[in-house]
Amino acid sequence: MLMNSLFGSDGSQGRSYQTRRQAAPLPRGYGRSAAPVPGRRQAYAPSRAPSRGFDPRFERRVVNYATSERPGTIVIDKSAKYLYLVQPGGKAIRYGVGVGRPGFQWRGTYNITRKAEWPGWTPPAEMKQRQPWLPDHMEGGPANPLGARAMYIGSTLYRIHGTNEPWTIGQEISSGCIRLRNEDVIHLYNQVKVGAKVTVI
Repeated sequence: MLMNSLFGSDGSQGRSYQTRRQAAPLPRGYGRSAAPVPGRRQAYAPSRAPSRGFDPRFERRVVNYATSERPGTIVIDKSAKYLYLVQPGGKAIRYGVGVGRPGFQWRGTYNITRKAEWPGWTPPAEMKQRQPWLPDHMEGGPANPLGARAMYIGSTLYRIHGTNEPWTIGQEISSGCIRLRNEDVIHLYNQVKVGAKVTVI
């Protein structure tokens, strides 16, 4: 089983925007084996494998959410282990997340500066020092700990990304990144534009 994610340093807000497009789906039978990165014509079929203790409190759902933030803003509540995508009319889409373990937590307001499908992963030097068995680089795919999608936060090394360990959702588990189940990070990725505001509380 691969390693916990990730990274960090302070960063500035990105302000460029791009046209929203649908992202490539997960491969059929995801999670049974290390499969190639999927083509765009492959359909997503959620794994039928046991959830290994995934807590149903962290299922994606629409909830009432009173906030002064504009629709399209991402609010991450680290203590509750939820990410909220603000919607019109006092609503939000709520996703369960895994967050940084003690000593790797942070707060602040940033912007999404980049998005990637099936991102590659290069562990930073400080992580390699803590975990010298990590690879120098791993190409994107189902075995990659960044999962199916990544959204990059400011100029930091932090990301909102998927995970190949969905049972870790709801835990303080990472080196600072925010992780979602792959089906949830794909759903979020398809809603969010580069430039979207991200507030971590």
